[in-house]
Amino acid sequence: MFKVRDNEPKYALLNDPEMQAENTYGLAIDLLERAGKDGDDNAMVCKDRSMGINGEDYVGDNPNRNKQHAFHFTADNCIGCHACEAACSEKNDNPAHLAFRSVGYVEGGTYPDFRRMNISMACNHCDNPVCLKGCPTKAYTKHVEYGAVLQDPETCFGCGYCTWVCPYNAPQLDPIKGQVSKCNMCVDRLEVGLKPACVAACLGNALNFGVVENTPENRTQAKIDLPGFPDTSITSPNIRFQQVKSMPDVVTRTDGAPVKYQKQDDGGYQPVVDQKKGKQRFWNLERLSSRENPLVVFTIAVQMAIGGFIANFIGNKLGLEAFTALSSSALYVPFLLLCLGLVGLGLLMTTIHLGKPMRFYRGFNNLRYSPVCREGLGIMLFMVFAGLHMLCKLPENAVAAAYLPALADLTAVADVFGGLAIAAGLTGLYYMYRCYRIKARPFWDHWQTATSFIGTAACFGGLALSLVAVPVWAYLGESYLVFLQTSAVMMVVGMALEALGLFCHANAMNHGNHEGGASHYVQCTTFGKTYMLRNALLVVNALLIAALAWSAVDGVLALLLWGALALSVLLTAVIGRALFYVLVIPTTMPGGFFWKNKDFEQHARDIGLADMPQVGVVPLAH
Repeated sequence: MFKVRDNEPKYALLNDPEMQAENTYGLAIDLLERAGKDGDDNAMVCKDRSMGINGEDYVGDNPNRNKQHAFHFTADNCIGCHACEAACSEKNDNPAHLAFRSVGYVEGGTYPDFRRMNISMACNHCDNPVCLKGCPTKAYTKHVEYGAVLQDPETCFGCGYCTWVCPYNAPQLDPIKGQVSKCNMCVDRLEVGLKPACVAACLGNALNFGVVENTPENRTQAKIDLPGFPDTSITSPNIRFQQVKSMPDVVTRTDGAPVKYQKQDDGGYQPVVDQKKGKQRFWNLERLSSRENPLVVFTIAVQMAIGGFIANFIGNKLGLEAFTALSSSALYVPFLLLCLGLVGLGLLMTTIHLGKPMRFYRGFNNLRYSPVCREGLGIMLFMVFAGLHMLCKLPENAVAAAYLPALADLTAVADVFGGLAIAAGLTGLYYMYRCYRIKARPFWDHWQTATSFIGTAACFGGLALSLVAVPVWAYLGESYLVFLQTSAVMMVVGMALEALGLFCHANAMNHGNHEGGASHYVQCTTFGKTYMLRNALLVVNALLIAALAWSAVDGVLALLLWGALALSVLLTAVIGRALFYVLVIPTTMPGGFFWKNKDFEQHARDIGLADMPQVGVVPLAH
């Protein structure tokens, strides 16, 4: 256990003589009582159990051990010395690029009345820990001991989803080790009666710690918000604030995020867009590449496969000429192989995206809560059922039947597996969409994400159908015009759906007082020319495809035009999906001029400063 010094100062010792029964959110502070109310019959078994810290059976004698604890931060006292950061990193042996606790700041006013407020933030050990619910590996646990939300880096396989859903940037993804870790509330210190290391190290008496809702000595407030602090309704965080000194009506961040905070009538502060970088438009094509590149391939490939399979299967059952022609031809099995290959490519890309790819099998541990688990299961089952559907279709394939004449007619069974594949594929697509409806990322938290994914499935599903059938039928001299026109309808409808979503999304973000509006501002400036190119290509591609299909022109020249349009559609989708990932600004805490500043990180990469590990900037790759 953590060793207590003989001369440990009084301010480093836990001391909670009184407490309330419920917290601000109406939940019981006694976690055993809360667990009992939630129907956990084993709640009392947790009483006086060991946390197994470092393999020891020690049980602390703190009478409030099963109460929810919380940090208390007095913004008026913080001098920005970063001693809390240093103490935390030293205790947890963190490398330079990780910090479980970090100090950022907001500032405002004009000389001589210019004010800065420092904000020290770590994990808030929330009552509704979205990291726990989002994690597919079940690496997180909300303990009845102190209410600590603890994470096991060895269980984690490095997908980073918890870093997406957390509004406070508490989970830290280490791309070098390929795993996430975070503040553990210093439970080893709590068990021996000591406050967390960051609290003990605070020079300005800004940080304190104890049972939630207990106002520390010499404090008068225990508020749940602060300028720059994200919406508490997302996670019900266990942190309380004091800020007596007033701040200007508008405060800005010193990091690169184009966000500032404006005072409201109720005294709270709301994020608004800070157009500090002007309105000039740039290309910045090289910055479209990000750590999420594998997810660009994954989403497009899987949506293409599922969209093509569903359209052809249902179209065939409805008796539509184009789809019945493909389903009854020898090309149907190659089409199914293409769908399976696309899903396989997508799953390979999402596995490569993991920090620890060999632990991909842990991605189904949290089916009860995690949309990532459900997405992966749906897509995997689609691949299984589509593969079985293909095997059952082999007797109808002229080439396969020549080599396997003993195969029986399995049409009815094939239809069953086809229906199951559709159900699994739709489930996978739905939870793929749910993965991005994240309150901590307002730019994604819009129904346009659904229109984008469905539009891509329709557009690229039609493209997948054409890639298999049209070249072969053209080579054999068979008619392919009706099939091409049907695929063109799918593509145009998909692009129209995506364009509608993009238009409504842009309108919502333009009027949104949140980080989503800031993301859209970056989209229109930093990537402004790229954004306009994508929009123009989307419209032009749809019009040209519709015109070419309507003209009913065939021949070599028409095929070349179709091929060029297919490449243009692919380019448009890749640009759009890359923008989707690089633009998002989370509702995270403000950073400093260097630390937790994306602009500084990019500058460090541009000039080579990032090559020095002590700078704390790591490569954009797992």
